[in-house]
Amino acid sequence: MTELHIKPTPGLIVRDPETYEPLAEKGDKKPRIGYWLRRLKEGDVVEILAVSTKKGAQ
Repeated sequence: MTELHIKPTPGLIVRDPETYEPLAEKGDKKPRIGYWLRRLKEGDVVEILAVSTKKGAQ
């Protein structure tokens, strides 16, 4: 199963349906399941895209 790296939209508290713990403001990796895909579609969370850096970039 693949994962999503997501964080809550600013101003929202989004809880994990299994642990009931709030999603960290800096983001967490979560499984790509229907719950998180719906939160993403509804705008409750945003996906954090990996930023690649070039070697030697300052």
